[in-house]
Amino acid sequence: MLAATSPSKGHVVLEAEAIAANRANWDDRADVHARSRMYDVDAFLADREDISSVVRNDLAVLAPHLPGAGIDGRSLLHLQCHIGTDTVSWARLGAIDVHGLDLSPNSLRHAARIAEADGRAVTWIEGDARFASNLIDRRFDTIVTSAGTIVWLPELTAWARSIHDLLEPGGVFVIRDDHPILGAMRFEPWEIDDDYLSGGGVRSYSDSGTYTEESEGQIAHTTNHEWRHDLGEIVGALLGAGLVIEALTELPYMDWPAFPDLVAGERGWTLPDGAPRIPLNFAVVARRPRPAPS
Repeated sequence: MLAATSPSKGHVVLEAEAIAANRANWDDRADVHARSRMYDVDAFLADREDISSVVRNDLAVLAPHLPGAGIDGRSLLHLQCHIGTDTVSWARLGAIDVHGLDLSPNSLRHAARIAEADGRAVTWIEGDARFASNLIDRRFDTIVTSAGTIVWLPELTAWARSIHDLLEPGGVFVIRDDHPILGAMRFEPWEIDDDYLSGGGVRSYSDSGTYTEESEGQIAHTTNHEWRHDLGEIVGALLGAGLVIEALTELPYMDWPAFPDLVAGERGWTLPDGAPRIPLNFAVVARRPRPAPS
């Protein structure tokens, strides 16, 4: 949820300072989200068949690129996993050797509690997704990230390289996230009033709430720093890391009610009939190629 304040373009924010502020902000958010109706952790744990809506939408994008068994039996790394309900959902679908990585230690504390309550053996790693390959000494069949992730990363070159290095040859990666055009609108369509293209520097704002219900005033660390990443940068970073792009799609739904015009639908939140047709999410599926036969 973006506040109505204008992004800071004049104040120079050091990257380390920005990352530290975001970590503190997401530590606060983790407590708010874990008790929210939106995440409804108690109901999630009460129904062992439940799969989060985020993972259902991710799987719909990923499934055509998986073998007949789907995610079942495939090792999986979830980048920027937050409080772990999506990570546990992947384990419920049959993923094995499941790992979740997040910058926020408080998010991971909630994630570990949720996984333990569900009887899932998940490995949790604290760290920056850009440098995941420095923190994890193994490879995965599948890597996933979605629903509000890369806007928190200052650049994507190291991120894409980590993804490449952490995938098994033939392994597949999927990202599904808010479409960058919405950032240019500051999630208040229909007027463009901020950058769409990458490279404009950090966007800083203050917000005492988060995207879950009735959260205004519950966040003590209110400073947020975000970075714009256009589709060209995202795809270019993955290609530059040596991955092969198998699919790029723009989608008419998203995972949260980012602005008042949206209405609840089968896949999450979408625009009402008659509204201009703009993308709300994008998705990219990429694969690490297998070595050529010698």
